[in-house]
Amino acid sequence: MCGVCGELRFDGRPADLAAIQRMTTRLERRGPDHGGSYSDGALGFGHRRLAIIDLSTHANQPMVDQELGLVLVFNGTIYNYPALRRELLAKGYHFFSHGDSEVIIKAFHAWGEACVERFHGMFAFAIWDQRERRLFLARDRFGIKPLYYSADQSRLRFASSTQALLSGGGVDTAIDPVSLHNQFTLHGVVLAPHTLLKGIRKLAPGSCMLIDQRGGRSERSYWRLTATRPPNPVSDAEWLEQIHEALRVAVKTRNEIADVPVGVLLSGGLDSSLLVALLAEAGVSDLRTFSVGFEDHPEEKGSEFEYSDPVAQRYQTRHRKFLVPNDEVLRRLPEAVDAMSEPMFGQDAVAFYLLGEQVSKEVKVVQSGQGADEVFGGYFWYPRMLAEREGTPLQRFAKHYFDRDHEEYLHTVAPTYRGDDHTSQGIAEMLAQPEADSFMDAVLRMDVTTLIVDDPVKRVDNMTMAWGLEARVPFLDHKLVELAARCPPELKLREGGKYPLKAMARGLLPDAVIDRPKGYFPMPALKYVRGEFLHFMHDILESRACRERMLYSRAYVNMLLAAPEMHHTRLLGSKLWHLALLEYWLQRNVDQARSLSDCGGS
Repeated sequence: MCGVCGELRFDGRPADLAAIQRMTTRLERRGPDHGGSYSDGALGFGHRRLAIIDLSTHANQPMVDQELGLVLVFNGTIYNYPALRRELLAKGYHFFSHGDSEVIIKAFHAWGEACVERFHGMFAFAIWDQRERRLFLARDRFGIKPLYYSADQSRLRFASSTQALLSGGGVDTAIDPVSLHNQFTLHGVVLAPHTLLKGIRKLAPGSCMLIDQRGGRSERSYWRLTATRPPNPVSDAEWLEQIHEALRVAVKTRNEIADVPVGVLLSGGLDSSLLVALLAEAGVSDLRTFSVGFEDHPEEKGSEFEYSDPVAQRYQTRHRKFLVPNDEVLRRLPEAVDAMSEPMFGQDAVAFYLLGEQVSKEVKVVQSGQGADEVFGGYFWYPRMLAEREGTPLQRFAKHYFDRDHEEYLHTVAPTYRGDDHTSQGIAEMLAQPEADSFMDAVLRMDVTTLIVDDPVKRVDNMTMAWGLEARVPFLDHKLVELAARCPPELKLREGGKYPLKAMARGLLPDAVIDRPKGYFPMPALKYVRGEFLHFMHDILESRACRERMLYSRAYVNMLLAAPEMHHTRLLGSKLWHLALLEYWLQRNVDQARSLSDCGGS
């Protein structure tokens, strides 16, 4: 929906309005419809708006409620805001706008920090209390909306992207060794609150933070996912019926809560196709759907139009297909990397970026199928983990998921970055958390609350919001996820995974869509590590910047370059691409920001 940023000083000085302006400008693509700022001594806010609910100027931000002494900057959508608004009206509150932003202000005044527990949606927001001189930050349960911050003894800054914080200046851009270990072990995921850069942290999903003007900070988690069976037995048929109804409500809500048209990103897979079917089932007419495809490769088709076309035809959607030449993929890759708040190894980031560009010309909001595989066990490695009977929970998970074991990691990076097995420690702690009945319950809970946040969810938010396009993810409706987490893993993993969705789809979708193997965005130009793509990665890893950074072991780089198609991770990713992408992200984001700072940024 928007881009937010701000600063709170602890040293008695006023907020750096020039830095806030630089951060706000950097967020313009997230919110092309309006820009605004606010300052109150030590506090400064910046905001870029994508107008989706209450399109009037009354809903512009920063939103100031003079009567309550509260100021808000907000990114996201609160789907239950009409019900909360009615409840607040009954309490005697008065409203000057008609959207969800003002509901957040009134809810904070009425219920304090506990207001976040009442919000049903995706959000990252900051509220300044003018009277108490305190700043409140909050992020939704699954981290669908990003919130990064940078803090030292004199100030705290926050923003919707790392690039915005870097443009503000004064950020420690040294690489965090713990985060680097995560990055190369968990397929590009860095566990909150860390990011790859020492000077930037991210608020954990389902968390909020209170900061006073002296720099005191308190952070708490306001939500936990329980993965245990209900006290009373539930039959398979009852599980399927309850999940069907919860998903139906989630999809319908995300279509209705908007004052602009809502489309669907239709990939041709089960998840997005089911969204179309459920919207049609709910009586939505004139539905707009969008698909992207690429040129065929001698070894692979470049599109999934053969699956998305029949779905669009069955439900008579207004369907648009975009075919991208393969040479366009590599040419536009730098833009996609510039839009990544953190380095992303998933090659379909470029596909989402190019699709977002085209879709944003026609609609402002889309529904997308992210989260279904994590919530309902759709990835190929889940059955392998379930079948694994030997070893600790960590060993059973790592054997089928880790991109590199610790020993290989030590050979990947230069001596400066070699240390303890930080990732195994973090994953073991998460798998051991209470309120999970089985190993697979713990795995699926960890995936949906942690790993998904910094891989597919972040990727979709970054790539769509780069074009002022809001992506809504009904499979991550927290009520649906809470229900699914209590469902036995064996039911979810039946028939190769996602059995509840497959059962729901029978009769609604062609069997060919339901029964096809799990697919990914076909990206032939980036999947086969050869030709122009290989030259591109070679040039990055042999560049002066890469060598002077001294991040990688040159022996490891040389080994990958000598046989690039022989080295893949357990999740079938290219290890060479991992190294090249990370280095390229540092060059395009960190090095450039550092260069601009040297030329006069504060």
